[in-house]
Amino acid sequence: MTAAANSSQPSDSTRTKEGLRPVTDSRLDKSQPILDVSDLVVSFPSEAGPVRAVRGVSYTVRPGEVLGIVGESGSGKSVSSMAVLGLLPDSAAVTGSVKLGGRELLGLSDGEMSKIRGKDIGMVFQDPLSALTPVYSVGTQIIEALQIHQQMTKEQARERAIDLLNTVGIPDPKRRVDNFPHEFSGGMRQRAMIAMAIANDPKVIIADEPTTALDVTIQAQVLEVLKKAQELTGAGILMITHDLGVVAGFADRVQVMYAGKPVESGDVDEVYYSPRMPYTIGLLGSIPRLDDTERRALTPIEGTPPSMVELPQGCPFAARCPIAIDRCREVEPELSVKEGGTHPTACHRSHELGDTLDPDAIYPVPELPESSDLEQRPRGERATVLELDNLTKHFPLSKGAIVKRKVGVVRAVDGISLEIREGETLGLVGESGCGKTTTLLEILDLPKDQVGTVTVFGKATKNMNRNDRKALRRDMQIVFQDPMAALDARMPIGDILAEPLKTHGWDKARIAARVPELLELVGLNPDHADRYPQEFSGGQRQRISIARALALEPKLVILDEPVSALDVSIQAGVLNLLDELKSRLGLSYLFVAHDLSVVRHIADRIAVMYLGRIVEIGETDAIFDKPSHPYTQALLSAVPLPDPRRERERTRILLTGDLPSPADVPSGCRFRNRCPKYLTLDERDQQRCRDEDPASAKLADDHSAACHFAKALEVI
Repeated sequence: MTAAANSSQPSDSTRTKEGLRPVTDSRLDKSQPILDVSDLVVSFPSEAGPVRAVRGVSYTVRPGEVLGIVGESGSGKSVSSMAVLGLLPDSAAVTGSVKLGGRELLGLSDGEMSKIRGKDIGMVFQDPLSALTPVYSVGTQIIEALQIHQQMTKEQARERAIDLLNTVGIPDPKRRVDNFPHEFSGGMRQRAMIAMAIANDPKVIIADEPTTALDVTIQAQVLEVLKKAQELTGAGILMITHDLGVVAGFADRVQVMYAGKPVESGDVDEVYYSPRMPYTIGLLGSIPRLDDTERRALTPIEGTPPSMVELPQGCPFAARCPIAIDRCREVEPELSVKEGGTHPTACHRSHELGDTLDPDAIYPVPELPESSDLEQRPRGERATVLELDNLTKHFPLSKGAIVKRKVGVVRAVDGISLEIREGETLGLVGESGCGKTTTLLEILDLPKDQVGTVTVFGKATKNMNRNDRKALRRDMQIVFQDPMAALDARMPIGDILAEPLKTHGWDKARIAARVPELLELVGLNPDHADRYPQEFSGGQRQRISIARALALEPKLVILDEPVSALDVSIQAGVLNLLDELKSRLGLSYLFVAHDLSVVRHIADRIAVMYLGRIVEIGETDAIFDKPSHPYTQALLSAVPLPDPRRERERTRILLTGDLPSPADVPSGCRFRNRCPKYLTLDERDQQRCRDEDPASAKLADDHSAACHFAKALEVI
């Protein structure tokens, strides 16, 4: 008997030895919507006028159904979900209708909504570290959610909390229930959030970008937990995300939003395979795909979303739409099923798509720049621009406030070797905490006491003096992940671009000629040099960062997650630019990313990193088509494809647990504690994995893996 079953408000989930058993609630009519949102409008006051963030959103969610809401940043996705929960500030003006099980929610007091939030509607936020209170244990917060909505003793609620943590896959839940949020990894915190969301068997679960900040392996685990949560509660799920791959494999229906309104809605297969709105077509065409073996340019959606203060007349997408006509600029189309259509769209010309208009021709795919003479030369004939030989970086762990003593080491980078040739892009991939950023810092810092060897342009950095290091940094530049944080908000972009030139002694006349040249190079207007970073969009700011990195005409550019903070429509343009600049200027890239679809698109070779080591390295096609290390196989299988049918057919390789601490690296093979192949081996082979750290072994030309039992496996 569960704790909840002993309360006066019994839970519909019951306990088994494995945790909780799926809900069986005959009261839920799956033919009727449990959540019905109609003509929802939200606006906020501002100095420039009302910000019309949501302009008439309507949708329904039935029990056991998943509705995915997708769109660019600022499209109104999250604001509409906050309106449903009644979590918007008092200054927000909300009209329309939000009904939960037939009961109107808009107009209820905060006290009345508090009885619904956490009980009938569960919420999974994007950032669990911010959503969880840091001064209370995870168990205390789940217990509080249970006792507020159900008549339970503290002992009953604690027992239920342990069951919930076990259900969502938290290891050793009886011990971890007393841990604080900072003692959980990112994936474990998100699983704890899901446990709290399903604690009272809600009718609806709202998941707002629940996988955005997570590695693909953890993302796969979280999505699996959400599916399990749905089975347990019978709830409808509202999945808000910008990741079209996640929606393809998880949702039943999808709604695409733009400028505060839905512009296309329907079953996942209808929208993905027969899109009838140019914006949806553009989004799907701008995504780099893991299964795309053909090297081609991506299709960006030019321009930026309109201001929600002064929306243009007619269709908000008209300024960015390649097939807009005069009527589009005069009358805003309504979301409806057009003649010959199968699902609702908000486009005056949707009925022409597939008939007189070819959807594939709406956004012509840009041509990739022709390969330079350098890129056409065999790799072995090109000079090496960067070589790492057994690079190692350990950080001491100390204890004691006054007299510190060493109690261990953090093995952040534990002996890696790789090389990059002229005109080549090496993608460095792996989960957060594997040592990618530390590797970059060691390359860029060029310390004298470096363990291992870093050779740049044929020169070992250990033997360099101060002037040599300064000269070397001119030829080696970096583009950071967050362009807003990387660019000084107090300086106009012209001064930002001029700064490295002044540092290296360029005269004023030469600088004045170089700044507009750089802006043109990255596709920006030279007349905008006197504007500040905040006056540009995210994609434009990243182009400014790239221009700054290219100011001194470097030979090697290090790109640290350069597109992860951008919408997919903007990301495509930046990736095309990087491809073009590489061919035109003969650049070499070290491209660090966690998005393997992006890496496949841009990289010539790939190095897969795990817990401070390179576990597999080789040409891009070899790694993606024939991954041989179990970790590489798990990474690739976890990446979602924006293809509903293929997603339904794929088998995920789910890793158990999280990345171990680099302060406590397992003996032998460092991946064995999470390795699915290890579980299939006999005792003798398992003992070898426990005792012997595998060395990197050559599998084919330019393809090596550090695994005792490496074997190619098709996972895409």
